Amino acid sequence: MFRPSHHTLLTRRGLQIVLGLIWLLDGVLQFQPYMFTTAFAEQVIVPTGQGQPAFVAVPIDWAASLIAAHPVAWNIPFAMVQTLLGISILVPRTARLGLAASVVWGAFVWFLGEGLGGLASGQTSLLVGAPGAALLYSVLAVAAWTPRSQQHLLPPATWLLPVWTVFWLGGAILQALPGQNSSSDIAAIISGSEPSSGLLAHLDSALAAWVGQQGMGVVVALVALEVLIGIGILPLATRRYAAVAGFVMAVGIWLFGETAGALITGTATDPNSGPIIAVMAVAVFSIRESVRRLLPGKHPGG
Repeated sequence: MFRPSHHTLLTRRGLQIVLGLIWLLDGVLQFQPYMFTTAFAEQVIVPTGQGQPAFVAVPIDWAASLIAAHPVAWNIPFAMVQTLLGISILVPRTARLGLAASVVWGAFVWFLGEGLGGLASGQTSLLVGAPGAALLYSVLAVAAWTPRSQQHLLPPATWLLPVWTVFWLGGAILQALPGQNSSSDIAAIISGSEPSSGLLAHLDSALAAWVGQQGMGVVVALVALEVLIGIGILPLATRRYAAVAGFVMAVGIWLFGETAGALITGTATDPNSGPIIAVMAVAVFSIRESVRRLLPGKHPGG
């Protein structure tokens, strides 16, 4: 048994609360009037299957046709499930049940609602939401699992560190693939996410113009940064720096690649991956070797 540190930034229970609030937000977003129309199926679900292999595109088109035929009848349970997931995770007594259910629902949404985050097409990147917010929900739900109630003050599971590495190294590989590996590609992503007006629109426009003029240097820098963030989390000496850099990158991705999740447009189904990456950054930041202290009277094998 191990004694948790009182200085843990984000405990497993804290991570559960964050996940519960995010699922509640998703439930609220799913209750928006837009989601009760055929536009939800035609403009949200269908595009996730476009350009994808048949094993992804065919089930998505099938699901979209079912939803479009009866949008109200389908959307009510969608919204209710996500709302109930949030509530169940927030209540300590039902948190473990809620976490387990969220993993199953997250996998369902990741496949039929997000098209595996576009990974099967190879035409995606961290800047546009890869590998999918729902997949990250499920990963964090498992990391927040508490086998015994007295462990709720422990930091998230330590296996989240290599998962973080795989996530960022995978992002670097995706960024280096054709279609994402030029400054014009990155500029197009930024400009394509530009809001219609406001300060963020001006910032997006200026950043896209600057990136477009940098040539391959900006791609090399972005790929290198993602690699460093990924491998930097493993040594204890650089863990904090990698986590902070990942957090800052997540905010940048959310603002300039994901239009702040399009939360005020009335068409968003979730806040997108940026905030979830930021939560993951706080989670890996919280993992310390110092929390692995044996309780008094216990032996290393106890």
